[in-house]
Amino acid sequence: MKTPVIVGAAECDLGVTNKSILELQAQAVSRALADAGLKISDVDGIATNAISRFSASSLADYLGIEPKFTDSTFAGGSSFEMYVARAYHAVASGQCNVVVISFASNQRSAKSRSLGGVVEHHTPEAQFETAYGPLSPLSYYAMAAQRYIHDVPNGRAALSEIAISAREWALLNPKAYRYGTTSLTVAELESADMISSPLRASDCCLVTDGGGAIIITNSEIAKGLKSKPVSILGFGESTTNTSMTTHRDLRVTGAKQSGDIAFAMAGVSRSDIDVVELYDSFTITTLLSLEGLGFAGKGEGAEFVLDGKTRPGGSFPLNTNGGGLSYCHPGQYGILLLIEAVRQLRGEAHPLVQVKNCDIALAHGTGGSLSTRHGSATLIMERE
Repeated sequence: MKTPVIVGAAECDLGVTNKSILELQAQAVSRALADAGLKISDVDGIATNAISRFSASSLADYLGIEPKFTDSTFAGGSSFEMYVARAYHAVASGQCNVVVISFASNQRSAKSRSLGGVVEHHTPEAQFETAYGPLSPLSYYAMAAQRYIHDVPNGRAALSEIAISAREWALLNPKAYRYGTTSLTVAELESADMISSPLRASDCCLVTDGGGAIIITNSEIAKGLKSKPVSILGFGESTTNTSMTTHRDLRVTGAKQSGDIAFAMAGVSRSDIDVVELYDSFTITTLLSLEGLGFAGKGEGAEFVLDGKTRPGGSFPLNTNGGGLSYCHPGQYGILLLIEAVRQLRGEAHPLVQVKNCDIALAHGTGGSLSTRHGSATLIMERE
């Protein structure tokens, strides 16, 4: 079996770009290939979504290649961690040799949150939910946050701490949308506009253009490349129920199952992880993911973060680029989790956010409404 490794990672332009989705996609792919030391003609596998109903073929045509492997699975923000598992098997089996996993969105320039025309509400459960006018997906996350705050002392304070921590990382990262601003304070958080109770504007991710790409190939090809390869130790995914109406416990997500599978495959423990990159569409997403992945027990996530350990210089580096809350959120953030994890493992993150002695990283994507509509996916990687 050929051993798959990650050999390239790069973002496209971020923030407000005034570029088309395909322009941003091509930019991300070209930069990631240059990072690896490969050419577009080397690519024979593509995994992407949200360009059109035929996203992989659209990108392949735009790049002028005919891939042997494609995947356009749409699972929301966790799609890209899922693509790594698919690409791993495709490369390991010899189906293809070089897979590009990419995503881009111009949602801020286009003044639209639409991702490739995807419609989420033509579903059986809509009759029970849409009558209440929920903001999708915000109001579903707000329900989970309300439950958490009701059950867990200091739950509201913990959500604020997650937002503050993300901003502190972003202030050190010149690529972050919130770079050049100021630290968040509790007073600012509490005075921010209420969007869907109890979540305020400061609890919600950014709306930006952006995206990126990573490159997966086999270890034999990687030997001849200029980049430092990153090993794929373990991966896991979980798809739970599609509707919040039938969600049995708003404080439990698919992170529990996907994380357990990934850790078992990787053969490492939670204490072995040096840096954690979690999907933070909302502050509650981070808190529930920390608990689901086993870094804190159920209901113990609040106390886990409140001592400031997730901030720069803390003992638990979390979302080291500033996350979807303060760095970039182009509608699906999962590809950017992978890019930051790869850079941390290579020692190539911005010097002010680089974690010392970073050997093992975890990236976890959340799709839809806390994995209820789409899925959760966890990936564990190691520096070679």
